[in-house]
Parts: sequence; C-alpha cells; structure tokens
Amino acid sequence: MPVDLMTQLLSLENWLGFDIDDDGRVLAGCDAPGSTQLFELAGDAVPRQLTDLPTRCSGRYVPGRRMILVSHDDGGNERSQISTLDPDDPQLRLEPLVHDPAYQHVIHDVTATELVYSTNRRNGVDMDLVVRNLDDGSERVVYDRGGYAVGAAVSNDRETIAFTRLTAKPISTAIDLVRGGEVSTLTDPDAHAKHSLVGFTPDDSALLLASNHDRDMTAIVSYDLNSGEPTTLVADDDHELDAALSKDGSTLLVRTMINGSEVLSLHEPDGQLRATVDLPVGIVVAPVWATDGSAVLVTHTGPTTPTAIFRIDARTGRTDRVTGTEVPAGLRDHLVDCHVDRVPASDGEEIPVFVYPGRTDHPQSVAALRGASVIHIHGGPESMSSRRFQSVIQALAIYGLTVVVPNVRGSAGYGKRWVSLDDVEKRLDSVGDLAALHAWLPSQGLDASRSALWGASYGGYMVLAGVSMQPELWAAGVDIVGMSSLVTFLENTAPYRRQAREREYGSLEHDRAMLEAASPITYLDQIRAPLMIIHGANDPRVPLSEAEQIAAALDSKGIPHQLKVYADEGHGLAKRANRMDAYPAAYRFLKEQLAKG
Repeated sequence: MPVDLMTQLLSLENWLGFDIDDDGRVLAGCDAPGSTQLFELAGDAVPRQLTDLPTRCSGRYVPGRRMILVSHDDGGNERSQISTLDPDDPQLRLEPLVHDPAYQHVIHDVTATELVYSTNRRNGVDMDLVVRNLDDGSERVVYDRGGYAVGAAVSNDRETIAFTRLTAKPISTAIDLVRGGEVSTLTDPDAHAKHSLVGFTPDDSALLLASNHDRDMTAIVSYDLNSGEPTTLVADDDHELDAALSKDGSTLLVRTMINGSEVLSLHEPDGQLRATVDLPVGIVVAPVWATDGSAVLVTHTGPTTPTAIFRIDARTGRTDRVTGTEVPAGLRDHLVDCHVDRVPASDGEEIPVFVYPGRTDHPQSVAALRGASVIHIHGGPESMSSRRFQSVIQALAIYGLTVVVPNVRGSAGYGKRWVSLDDVEKRLDSVGDLAALHAWLPSQGLDASRSALWGASYGGYMVLAGVSMQPELWAAGVDIVGMSSLVTFLENTAPYRRQAREREYGSLEHDRAMLEAASPITYLDQIRAPLMIIHGANDPRVPLSEAEQIAAALDSKGIPHQLKVYADEGHGLAKRANRMDAYPAAYRFLKEQLAKG
C-alpha cells in the first residue's frame, strides 16, 4: 500500500542554522528526532546529534570555547531556560545555567566571558536586561525600568547595550541605549515607526537599524550616536528591506522582500553594493555571521524547496550548500509551485495572494476535490505569508484542492501603510478581505460554494471570524490555536503579552465594546460551517480556554465540530507525532466537507 501523501510530506525534516564557531563548525536545528534538536556539522562529516530533549530547543556557540548555550522550554510553554552543553562530552550532559521555570530567559548576545539575556522574572510582565559572567556566575541588571525588550546588541567595546523596546503605538518600537548605568533613547518613542537592530559600526560611532521612520518601506539606516542623526544606507521605495551586519562590521547582508520572496545582496558598510547572491525563489531565515566576517550562514526555503542551510562567501556572494532536506524524486516531481496574484477588495485595495493550483495527476489526487479551495491565512497579525515550503499546503494542493494564501490588510512585508490597515478599530476590515477573496474565486474557475478557511493563531481567529460573520460564504473551517473572543483572549493571555497585544487589538479598559464586536463568539448563532479546532494545552499566547469555549458553544448549538487538544504542545504543533495526527485528520475533515457529489 503506498505511503499516504500527507504522511510522506510531514516526514520531511526541517533544518535551521543557529551559529558558526571559530573553526567553521555549524550548529543547526533539525526535527528528524521528532522535535527540533541540536546537531553539529563539521566539514563533510555526518551531522552529529547533540540534544535529545522532550521539547524543541535552539542554541548558540560561546566564542573561543567548546561550549554551547542551549535554550529550551517545557512542553511549548515558552518559559525558556538556558543550559550549557560541552559538545565534546561523551555523555552530552546539559548543565543548568539560568533556570527559573516560572519565567522566560531569552539569549541576546554571547562572548567568551559574558551572556546578555532578557527575563521577566522580576514581576512576570516586564522584560529586564541582565549581563551574566560566564566564569563566576555573577549577574548585573542593566535595565529594569519596565517595558518589553525584544532584542539587544552590544557595542564592540562592550560598554553600550542597544535594545529594542515596544512602544504604545501598534507595530512600533524605540531603540534605547544603556551605557554606564544611564539609559537614553535613540529614536522617537512617540513615532509610528518600527526599528530593528542591525549592529554597531566597528568604531561604535553609529548604530545600524532597519527602520521605517518617516517612510513606508523599511530601509537600512545608520544613526550617529553622538548627534542622533540618521543616514540612509540602503533603501527601496517599493520594497521592504532587512539586514544583518557581519561581526567585524565589514559587510552588510541585505534582504529585499519582493512579492513574498527575498533577494539577497552584499554591501559595503556605507551601503554600496558589493555582490548579489544567487538563491532560488523563496526566503531566508536567521542569518548568522562567522566571527571573522568571511561568510554568513542562512537557512533558505522556497515554495517547492524544503529547508536547506547555505554558507555565503562575504566577498563574492558565492553559495555553498551545507545541508538540507532531501525530497524523494517521486515526490519532488509532484510538488506544486505557486503564482503571485492580486485580488481586488471592495474599497479599491488589492490583496496580495499566492495561489497553489490543485493537481489532478497524482495517484492520490481526488477527482471530487477539483474546483474546491482552501484559504490559508497566516498568524500575527503583524506577520506575513511568504513563498516558502509548507508540507500541509503541498499536500492539500496535490490532493486536488487549490490553496490560496493571502496577505490580507494588516500583513507585514508590504510597507507601513498596509500593515496598519487592521489596527484596533479597523480589525473587521481585514475580515472583510476574506469576503473579497471568496468573491474572486469564480474568476479562477473555482466553485465558491466549496471553499474552506484554514489558519493558525491570528489566522485561527480569522477562520472563526469568517465562518461566524460571513456564514453564507464558507463550507468549513480549520482553526489552529485561534482566538474565539478578543476579550477573553486579552484577559487570559500570559501577563507579559497583554500590553503588546492590546496596542494591536485595543484595550480591555477603553475598547471592550469594539473587542466584543470583533469577537467570533459574539456571532455564534450565525455559524453554519463545520469546524475542526486544534490547540496545545500549554499555549501561553492563546490559552486553551479559547478553543474550549468555542467548542462548548458549538456543542450547545448542535453545530458539527471536532476538538483536538495536545497535552505536550504550546502555541502550535512543534512535535512531528502531533502534526502527523492533526493534519491528516484535518485533511480528512476538509475532504468530507468539500468533495463534490
């Protein structure tokens, strides 16, 4: 009997590059063991597994030492702890370094002698910055004035720490500097602008940022630390940019987002183009520079190309594949590429979409699914769908379902204006985009009466909003870790997340009526479509109660639904065994609802 297509696709391993050490060894994550574990790659040797934890983990090398810092949580609860690992220890024992299971600890910067991390252990809400001496274990708190620090970079002289802090406006941040116990703010905290750290120049006279201050598209900007004046280094008026600066400050890797795919280029420190990088259509994740600046490590994935780790030469842009997922030829030949399109909305806006046409020629393609479709909605909401490999999308398309992957208003990657179009009181405008997508389906030869919604996190909220507020449009929905009520979500989400989420959705104190009006559970009586609901029991972001309350409400109304809860998961399904259980079941559910005749 042939292996089930969904099972075969979900069995493909995922790789992610984490770090490069001084001798060129690569620290990577791979989920072949069942969840993402650490592996070390040295030259042409077979990747060596370093961890075997019950949950996924990540890691960083300690420069100049044979030591790895391992970040790991418990069952997806996101309360990350930090341990040390000697990769040459035959027993590969983890030794606790920063452990307090009630709180988060996030690694930001590592040297041979110091670790800079953030933690909410002071009050469970605010993220403070801490510097720990790796030799004697002593710690000093360098910032504890409140707020949420989401990233940090340390100057070359180790005297200044720059960090990104969330501000009151939606999708906005400020850059603060800590030096000698004094805290100053580099960027305007009241501006509607997002700044991300790129790095300090070699002489520490300037700080490079990816910033959309006073512009729609994010550019790479240098801020003089004496005058505070910004200088634009690399910009594109039509596309968003991001960058990673080499550790020696000699090279900028610039990523240009174009229709959900990234184009990479190498630049001089002043922004001048040095070389382009030739990679297939797709995106890269988490670039990591070698200590000497000679190469940068990226993880690449495209619509039909699963994850692979590449080393890019800093002078020439030449790419060398380090490792990656191998797709069997019989499966590779059936993978579905997507095409880019724009869907007109009722107010004249255009919604970017990627369309994966349903196949009819695979032995497991289902003739009765021809003409049916699935709208696959990303989370966030300040995130985006990109042209990357997703096993579930590939399976649905090969089975015969056309999969439409939109970036509805409020999505990142298309400029500040677009990502702001769903903020607070505009929330239901993004839900309205679902109706526009539905109206567009017949123009693509699709049967609008056989279309379903699928989404996770905010995408799960959009699924529930669609089937409750547009009940006549959707035939079914798959909600994964979605919010059924924005009110109870904000009341019950982890305390450290509430303020950040209120700036996007609205506050419980001032906007409760609006939040109720935008909550799917408010429109429970309108739901007609059967639903599958999938959730992790340890989810700190969208608590399990969001799934339980919508399932109970559906049950009381006699609306067909299934609820699958995974005791060892958090916000999403990190373990392959659980994905193997949930996603084939979700496909069978959709097949039952969408098959013709």
